[in-house]
Amino acid sequence: MSGRDDIAHGRTSLGIEFGSTRIKACLIGADASEVLATGSFSWENRLEDGLWTYGLDEVWAGLQSAFADLVADAHDRYGVRPATFGAIGVSAMMHGYLAFDEDGELLVPFRTWRNTNTGAAAAELTALLGVNIPLRWSIAHLHQAVVDGEPHVPGIGFITTLAGYVHWRLTGARVLGVGDASGMFPIDSATGGYDERMLQAYDALAGDRLPSALGALLPAVLPAGAPAGSLTAEGALLLDPTGATPAGIPLCPPEGDAGTGMVATNSVSPRTGNVSAGTSIFAMVVLERPLAEVHHELDLVTTPVGDAVAMVHCNNGASELAAWAGLFIRFAASAGHPVGDDAAFDALFREALGGEADAGGILAYNHLAGEPLAGLTAGRPLVVRTPDSAFTLANFMRAQLYGVFGTLALGMQVLAAEGVGLDRMFAHGGMFRTAGVAQRFLAGALGAPVAVGDLASEGGAWGIAVLASYLAHADDLALDAYLDESVFATASLRTVAPDPEDVAGFAAYLDRYRAGLAIESAAITALPPGR
Repeated sequence: MSGRDDIAHGRTSLGIEFGSTRIKACLIGADASEVLATGSFSWENRLEDGLWTYGLDEVWAGLQSAFADLVADAHDRYGVRPATFGAIGVSAMMHGYLAFDEDGELLVPFRTWRNTNTGAAAAELTALLGVNIPLRWSIAHLHQAVVDGEPHVPGIGFITTLAGYVHWRLTGARVLGVGDASGMFPIDSATGGYDERMLQAYDALAGDRLPSALGALLPAVLPAGAPAGSLTAEGALLLDPTGATPAGIPLCPPEGDAGTGMVATNSVSPRTGNVSAGTSIFAMVVLERPLAEVHHELDLVTTPVGDAVAMVHCNNGASELAAWAGLFIRFAASAGHPVGDDAAFDALFREALGGEADAGGILAYNHLAGEPLAGLTAGRPLVVRTPDSAFTLANFMRAQLYGVFGTLALGMQVLAAEGVGLDRMFAHGGMFRTAGVAQRFLAGALGAPVAVGDLASEGGAWGIAVLASYLAHADDLALDAYLDESVFATASLRTVAPDPEDVAGFAAYLDRYRAGLAIESAAITALPPGR
């Protein structure tokens, strides 16, 4: 009944996250650890004119569908439809490039984080600023457009991320949470804003090629808990075309999927970290001190309150694994024994437990897109084996699971060499739903205990709902205290320690994996895009 009362009286927080393959909505009540209702909408990026994109019409169609799905779910569970909400939060995949003119008109199609055409700009910016600027960062996309002399550049009025765009259309406020902003341009953790020295350095580099100083083109930066505007009448209709949702609901600062992942796994304090696995896969560790050197394998971003975080980001996560599962699902149906998606994943994952510790000599590369961390400019997913490899289903599936963690492990080795301390690592994402499989293999890959909790099952959508809920508590509690005391106090966690055989087996796999990257490079050269 408490859930029903919370919904009926608007004591709820709504979180919406735009992931790479799903737009998810999550509703929580006064008890932020309890999910009251969910909704979702599936979508996919597409390659247009050589660039990965989503149409903005899909953004709104997907948002409205996920919201309507959540409203229906709330009614099915509790017999009441939400009439209002205590707070709303929006998050999305980070980075990328959304450029608008002064009138708010989109200048070029949305360029997502997945694009790797920004190599020249990223290299120049890394040398200029003295910090690693990855290819997917918004400043790399902007500067590449400047370098290429793209005709839209003189007309730029502002640029933002996907979360910033949706928030702006809902509220009229051109703001970003500090975590999402840290994937646009480097943040100074001492001030909580963009690094002023670096802004000035970039302005000197860009000169008159930009219509104004960079700082004027970027969204304002806000920490978690800060007021970030409220739902306008126009925004309310964009969210809910039925007109049932009123204007005036407060919104928290919009965040990126990295920040909401930190919240969803209670990884916002120094020496904590998390791994998020989806279309991409990334690991984040909150730092105690600055890194000693610049590493192209590591990004420096921030928590939702502005503390420095080292991120190992890989463009390719579980999509190739899912493609193979789909192949087996189709085979089962063709053989007259159809199985559902969940049952198929469960069976294939558990089969992997019977594989050899090094996957029997089989290598799996999950690179559907370019992988800067591995030095790959394009994607060519491959399965490679020698004639004497043990080609069994168990070894094949273990190789596929190892392949999801392969490039990530290369980056984590760099972090370990920096002496970065880690007390706990949390994992979340759909591939961890089969208990004791992907979690165990990740522990072996990292050589560290890995925890999975039920609360993280809704991922970033729940994380941004929690940040929306935090709006009402920010005056009294720091974010880490709020999470510890009000959200995760009674959370159930399952922790798996690394198995020595898995550690040794994955190390052997990774040695071959690293050597086999030359095969990937050759495939990119030999096999041009297209059929």
